[in-house]
Amino acid sequence: MKTHRDRLVRKFKAPRLLVLGCGDIGMRLLPLLRDRFRVFAVTSDVSRCDDLRAAGAIPIAANLDDRLSLARIGKLAKIIVYMVPPPTQGSQDQRTRNLVNFLPDDATLIYISTTGVYGDCGGAKFDETRPINPQSDRAKRRVDAECVLRAWGCHAGRRLAILRVPGIYASDRLPLERLQKKLPALLPDEDVYTNHIHADDLAHIVARTLFRVLPGRIYHAVDDSDLKMGDYFDLVADAKHLPRPPRLPRAELASKLSPLTMSFMSESRRLSNTRLKSELGVRLRYPHVRDALNPDKAE
Repeated sequence: MKTHRDRLVRKFKAPRLLVLGCGDIGMRLLPLLRDRFRVFAVTSDVSRCDDLRAAGAIPIAANLDDRLSLARIGKLAKIIVYMVPPPTQGSQDQRTRNLVNFLPDDATLIYISTTGVYGDCGGAKFDETRPINPQSDRAKRRVDAECVLRAWGCHAGRRLAILRVPGIYASDRLPLERLQKKLPALLPDEDVYTNHIHADDLAHIVARTLFRVLPGRIYHAVDDSDLKMGDYFDLVADAKHLPRPPRLPRAELASKLSPLTMSFMSESRRLSNTRLKSELGVRLRYPHVRDALNPDKAE
């Protein structure tokens, strides 16, 4: 029978894993990793250290915009999950540009990017071979981060996987406030296709990628849903017994919503997840949004 000391010794000898940006997805990821790795979780908010420790990680308070912080954590582990978003301004991700200077030469890194790197695709369905075409500054910063990391990953001994992630949802990540305010959506014939992934499924995808990553590979971390944005809002409204949002033409909608919201309503795309399933062997718990919203009625 293993003693507490035996478990501590085993834990100390376990491979080290560093989670950069341990927010909601990171907290869902920790239970999947803490028994196989000695997990270090970086946070810029010291008030979260107790929660991270309770979840099974060793908290590290650091600022990724500070080179001294990067020097301190960069060599801490050879396996890294990188979930920190780029800065909010500019077309480059200086944060990632700084980070690669401090990573181990033989590291494995999983980067959480965005499907926004493709820009507007006119509702087309496509796989990971489609050329990127970022149209917003935030997407351009993601592309910059991807390019920097791919250049870093080209060296021998380094393994990199990029997960391009769409809109993340969960029971506590639904557009309820939007629906309660009765904010409008686009008319069906003017609406855009969007992609989705449940937060728990994304955490499992990240964990799966750690063990099956191929060097320099890109994966669409999306579910099987084939939904227009307004249809997604309708599904949530019906599940939560709220009124469906009114539908308006694009020209009228632009006067009622923020430019940021309208930018999301200007990009239409449908991403294939075939590679995710065939190469990583991912089995989604929630293949479609309705499976999470109405589990008893899922088809």
